[in-house]
Amino acid sequence: MVTAKPNKWLRFAIITTVASVIGGVFGYIIGAGLQETIGRLIIDTYHLQEEFITVGGLYAEYTFLAVIVAGFTPIPYKLFSIAAGVFAVNLPLFALASFVGRGGRFFLVAYLMHHFGKRYKDKIEKYIDTLGFVFIILIILGFIAVKFLF
Repeated sequence: MVTAKPNKWLRFAIITTVASVIGGVFGYIIGAGLQETIGRLIIDTYHLQEEFITVGGLYAEYTFLAVIVAGFTPIPYKLFSIAAGVFAVNLPLFALASFVGRGGRFFLVAYLMHHFGKRYKDKIEKYIDTLGFVFIILIILGFIAVKFLF
C-alpha cells in the first residue's frame, strides 16, 4: 500500500499497528478463555503440569521482551498472544509490548518503503526478517550489558 501511496506511509503504519494489537488482545482473550476448558484437558492428558508451570515462569520473567521479539520478528505473533492469555500475562504490559514490537516492524517497513519505494521493494521484503532479527539481537545484547554492567 505504501508503494501505491507513499505519502500515507505513517497512516498505514499506525492503522496496521493498531489493528494488529487489537488482534493480539483477541488472541489473549482466546487463550484466557480456552485455558480452563481445552487447555486444562490437554495439560492433564499429556501430564504436562510441570512443563506448563516452567513455561509460565519463563514467560512471567521475560514477558515484555518475549512479546516484543514475537511482534517484531517472523515468529507467529498470534501464538504469543494466545499464550499470554493462557499464562495470564498482565494485559496492559502485553498490549504495550505488542505496540512496541508490532509497531517497530510495521513502521520500519512503511518507512523503508516510503523512502526507497518501488525500486527497492523486493530487497526490502526479502531482508526485513533479517533486519528484524539483527534488531532483536541488539536489544537482547543491550539488556544483557545493562544487567551485568550495572
